[in-house]
Amino acid sequence: MQDNLIKVTFTINGALRSVEVESRETLLDAIRDKLGLVGAKKACDEAVCGACTVIFNGKAVCSCMMLAVEASGSQLVTIEGLKKEELDEMQKAFIQNDAEQCGFCTSGQILSAKAFLSNLDRKSAPLDEDSIKEALSGNLCRCGCYNNIVRAVQQVSRMGLS
Repeated sequence: MQDNLIKVTFTINGALRSVEVESRETLLDAIRDKLGLVGAKKACDEAVCGACTVIFNGKAVCSCMMLAVEASGSQLVTIEGLKKEELDEMQKAFIQNDAEQCGFCTSGQILSAKAFLSNLDRKSAPLDEDSIKEALSGNLCRCGCYNNIVRAVQQVSRMGLS
């Protein structure tokens, strides 16, 4: 038996959107199934791999573990929201540093890196390899591109961007 549907409104990728969801529906399912934004991947369904990462009110979150109703009134960014006229600088850096072999984890890695750099106090926190690895530790890359991913994040950081 289906629950009564609940209307949820949030801003996603700069656009105010409303969807009707079941009370138990995850944010990931709402984004993929109701909005057709499939950059966030459904993989482990346990917040272990990071493939479903989106930016929620400025922080990287696993959308598979969040209910869609919890996102009401929030600001969300998916990988589809980064490209405007051209690719985002982080997307370009991933390409330039060969940080995306199969591409399955790439959207989660990029969004986690963007949230990390956006929330970093660059005056007091040095951006070393260990801090990047720690920030992206919730994102698994089965191809083993970790060194290339770190280089991509460092490249964007040196540009003073997020």
